[in-house]
Amino acid sequence: MDLFAPQPSDNLLPFDGIVNDLGFVLEDPQTLYQQLLDELPWQSDKVTLFGKTHITTRNIVWMGDTSADDSLAYRYSGHTREIIPWHPVVFHVKQLVEQKLSEIGVAAHFNTCLLNYYPTGSDGMGYHADDEPELGPQPIIASLSLGATRKFVLKHKNPPTNAQSKVELHLESGQLIVMRGVTQQYWKHTVTKTKTVQQGRISLTFRKMIQ
Repeated sequence: MDLFAPQPSDNLLPFDGIVNDLGFVLEDPQTLYQQLLDELPWQSDKVTLFGKTHITTRNIVWMGDTSADDSLAYRYSGHTREIIPWHPVVFHVKQLVEQKLSEIGVAAHFNTCLLNYYPTGSDGMGYHADDEPELGPQPIIASLSLGATRKFVLKHKNPPTNAQSKVELHLESGQLIVMRGVTQQYWKHTVTKTKTVQQGRISLTFRKMIQ
């Protein structure tokens, strides 16, 4: 037992934002990982950079409330992802995540979830911020990890001289973190690539899209 482990309410960022590590929130994350891998309609992601479109080995599913109009479609990197209805298990996890946030005084109601599947450690996500206008000025982004442990790094966009500019976490299966406040305005984050991990990872990033 780590006597110095951060409390769920502790802020892991030194300044300009809030990131909380809520620890392990699932009793059987491996079963959930396998169920989502088997049952969801995974599709290769498309990213357009400098006018060139790339098909990634990372797979995604964009899921959420479908009773509204198409305003919940997700647009980034030059492409639009259409939303599909909540899978019952993912909806249950959403409610669990909202409850865990309420326990540290964070009121959140998520209407969407972006799921990413990384088949091996060779698949990752470059530095980016979840700062699309549809998410609002101070979005709450809750991220649940399943499967292989992967390194998650936050890097300040323009740190003051001699200030801490990076925060590194090794996210394990069943671990929940939340980024909130002005985090997306000042920090970028990445899932780094590694050749030492051969197992897959799924991340569920819950968010609220402004309609």
